[in-house]
Amino acid sequence: MKLITAIIKPFKLEAVKEALTAVGVEGMTVTEVKGFGRQKATPRFTAAANTPWTSAKAKIEIVVGDDIKDKVVTAIVNAAKTGKIGDGKVFISPVDDVIRIRTDEHGDAAV
Repeated sequence: MKLITAIIKPFKLEAVKEALTAVGVEGMTVTEVKGFGRQKATPRFTAAANTPWTSAKAKIEIVVGDDIKDKVVTAIVNAAKTGKIGDGKVFISPVDDVIRIRTDEHGDAAV
């Protein structure tokens, strides 16, 4: 199994979710995050405090079987790509085990 973590532009989230559904992904975790890469951060100050923030991004986390890893990565990249700086990144990490808390299922059955 693999943990696929994608950092994308927020306005691409709906397109990525549709592409993932089309390749059989049944669940994902989405988090609003802030960060910057090679484009460097341009400080932006909030009205509430003098705290510099970086670019808003969406972070998607999905655990999938090795058999569909390539389809999932391709779906994310194709749906998230704008061709401009800041499109994001996809990280692929091994997962030793997954346990579904409700049923105690392990491995692929728990995904």
